[in-house]
Amino acid sequence: MAKKIKEHIKIDVELCTGCRRCSEVCPVDAIEGEQGKPQSINADKCVMCGQCVQICSAYDSPFESYVTSRSQRLEKRSMPAALKEPLFAAYHVGDFPKVKEVLAQQKKFSMVQCAPAVRVSLAEEFGMPLGSLAPGKMAAALRRLGFKRVYDTNFAADLTIMEESSELVKRITEGGPLPMFTSCCPAWVKFVENEYPELVDHLSSCKSPQQMAGTMFKTYGANVDGVDAENVYSVAIMPCTCKKFEAGRPEMKSSGYQDVDAVLTTRELAYLIKEASIDFNSLPEESFDQPLGMYSGAGNIFGVTGGVMEAAIRTAYEMVTKESLKDISVTSVRGGQDVRKVTFDTGTLKIKTVVASGLKNVVPILEDLKRGKADFHFMEVMTCPAGCISGGGQPKMLLPVDTPKAYQNRSASTYQHDEEQTYRKSHENPEIQEIYQKFLGEPLGHQSHKLLHTHYKPRKIKVSDEV
Repeated sequence: MAKKIKEHIKIDVELCTGCRRCSEVCPVDAIEGEQGKPQSINADKCVMCGQCVQICSAYDSPFESYVTSRSQRLEKRSMPAALKEPLFAAYHVGDFPKVKEVLAQQKKFSMVQCAPAVRVSLAEEFGMPLGSLAPGKMAAALRRLGFKRVYDTNFAADLTIMEESSELVKRITEGGPLPMFTSCCPAWVKFVENEYPELVDHLSSCKSPQQMAGTMFKTYGANVDGVDAENVYSVAIMPCTCKKFEAGRPEMKSSGYQDVDAVLTTRELAYLIKEASIDFNSLPEESFDQPLGMYSGAGNIFGVTGGVMEAAIRTAYEMVTKESLKDISVTSVRGGQDVRKVTFDTGTLKIKTVVASGLKNVVPILEDLKRGKADFHFMEVMTCPAGCISGGGQPKMLLPVDTPKAYQNRSASTYQHDEEQTYRKSHENPEIQEIYQKFLGEPLGHQSHKLLHTHYKPRKIKVSDEV
């Protein structure tokens, strides 16, 4: 019997007014209901991107009476009991309580990773301007919360580029399903599994940076610290609500254990920091731990639309030509909530690429591919409108007018951070080079394939079972 997916995104029917703004932003038409009546989510269709959570404007008013008390509502959502902010009808179920318990007990060796988009948004929760870049304060806060190792998803993004670029070059030169799709966005992957099962083989076999990091924590990272993998508690701080679903996928146990034990959104991390009475704005700038915390600028730009493509081109170009890429900033693939098509001429071969932002924008391309009309090699797809910086777990813009400015500033800070790095290409990251020499062997090799790759398959879901 097929298993039902765990529902991380829900709508509180007691609060929902039926305005259907959530339906307007849902990329897969998973919101169902009549205008003016409470809405529901079709779990079979939902890709858990959380855009409905971001746009929802119906909340628990202090001037209304409800059957469900506020404390009951907070508990159901796994949110802090003392939280003062409004509770909106559309919400995601959190991992806040279990992470808080693990940190309080200190029985596990906790390791945490932070996605690139979190460092350009977390500070907004503490009154700093939209898009404030705060990686150092974030690292400092995580140490004060009790994490034993503060690592970085950016390192794993560099690792992803090593594998993904190698996979792309191999498919182009030796044969394989083309075009190849990026597999970093779990909502996009689930969409292909659900709606285009015949195209699943076009997905890169690479795990996302989150999952690569989780695997490395419980293998290489555990060895570095001399701890047993079973005693490592792996936490990911993500801008994305679908990352919670991804962490629970049965394929994600290459380390021999669940590679990522818990996922906190940007907002959930802010809850932890506030509840611990940590003065975020006064924290010093601290670095991430090494070796799994060193990253290049390429790893950092994964958080914006076009970032994965740009990072891949920086490395793939040099893999093919054996020459240095002079113009590191590949601006032609950046930005926009649309579709971009760019061809890169390496001299040896021309790599035709597509960058698509938003699932509705990618559907015509997939339909063309089914009809044999798609003529390109590599496609990046991000489900959320501006990439991960606009994810469902990011700080919520209470005023819609602030949303474009938030996206613009977060994007600008992301590219600023890229330019600040000593290394701006994934393959030039010294810790990446060392981990291949000491542990992984080579990209697409036996060890790296075992730990860093997976297989996706068509998904058919029945609503009758629980994960």
